[in-house]
This record gives sequence, structure tokens and C-alpha cells, in this order.
Amino acid sequence: MNKVAGLHHLAICTANMKEQIEFFTDKLGMELQALYWMHGVENTWHGFLRLNDESSIAFVCNPDIEKIPRVLGESHAGNPGANCAGGAMQHLALKVSDHGELMAMRDRLRSKGVPVMGPLEHGMCCSIYFAGPENLALELSYSLEPIDQEAWIDPEVVALAGISADELQRYKQPPGYQDQGGEVPQPEIAAAPGPHMSNYPEGVYERVMQIPDAVMLNSVPSEPPVVIEK
Repeated sequence: MNKVAGLHHLAICTANMKEQIEFFTDKLGMELQALYWMHGVENTWHGFLRLNDESSIAFVCNPDIEKIPRVLGESHAGNPGANCAGGAMQHLALKVSDHGELMAMRDRLRSKGVPVMGPLEHGMCCSIYFAGPENLALELSYSLEPIDQEAWIDPEVVALAGISADELQRYKQPPGYQDQGGEVPQPEIAAAPGPHMSNYPEGVYERVMQIPDAVMLNSVPSEPPVVIEK
């Protein structure tokens, strides 16, 4: 069974936290859930905007981010069909329930001065497209039923991706894994094939990964920044 149950949060860097909060609350009607100092990261804010009770769009902001250039075709795609670097977010598609809700959101966006393309019927979903602050490429979509693997996995594209028949079957039905109760130890960092997290100062990643799990669990503040009297 798939234990990945949905989106918890997608984190996006921003040089202007207020601008992003203004856009997502005003233009899309999302609620600000949290805005606090990012745990364990110096001089950095974390902002969470509600998708539902379990899922959020999160923004990460500090003064150094505005010094990093946004280069269309490199750091940002700029629209949902353009290129950007591998591993970077190409576009963000948010879910609505049906066509009526899609049209209501298009009305909301256009009434607030945001140009919107679509709707465009894809078969597996129907979508509209628009821009967010800092060259975000955004989409709203709905699907009326789950995606059918047999109809939407194209043999031609499977071949172009270099995927064999055995690999395709494994991708469609990943093998199960026997849980071990959280008892698997950290692999030896130098020998582990990874992938590995990056962009740490020299030696910091290796030291952090050697912190015992029990120590790591409570190594940052976990109380909210505002005390609520009950």
C-alpha cells in the first residue's frame, strides 16, 4: 500500500514574503497558517498557506535570497511549458474540485487583474494557467476520476525514457517493503550512494548526519511562537 498519502507542504524560496502572502491570500483565497522563524536555519522565515488541514504551500525567506538572480530558462521556467534546471520546480498545479470551481477561480483571478489562460482539457485533468510573484508558473486543475495507468502510459514515451518492460511493471506496481520499526541505522555517509543533500558549509552535512536520531528529534524548538491561553 502507498504510504505517501498526499502533499504535506511544498517549500518555495522567496525574496518577498509579504508579496507572496498577499498574492496567495487575495488572488487565490488561501489562508495564512503559520509565519515564524524557520527552525534550525539562521535569519530565515517560514510561511505556510493552507491548502487543507494536511497540506500547505510553504515559503522560505531571508535577506540573501534577493541577491540570487532569477534567470528564466535556468532557475525558473516562467511558464508551464518552458525549461528550467533539473531538480527545480517547473510549475505548481493546485487542485480544485470541479469545472464550476475552476471557472470561479478564473473569475476571481481575472477580476483582480491576473491574466489567465484556459481552461484547457487534457483528458486526465482540466486546467487553467497564470503567473505568480517572482516568476512562479501556476496552474489550477481538477480530475473527475483517478488517472488510468493503462490509458495514460504511452509505450512510445516509455521507450524514449529507456524503460524496459520489467522496469515499467515495477514502476506501475512498486514492490512492498517490510517495515523494521524505525530500527535501520544511518548508512555510512562517505559510502552511501545517496542522493545526498547539498549546499552545506564544508563538513556540516557529515556532522549533522551523524547526530543520533534520539538527539535530533528534539533538537529545535517545537512550541508555537505565540502562547494561546486555554
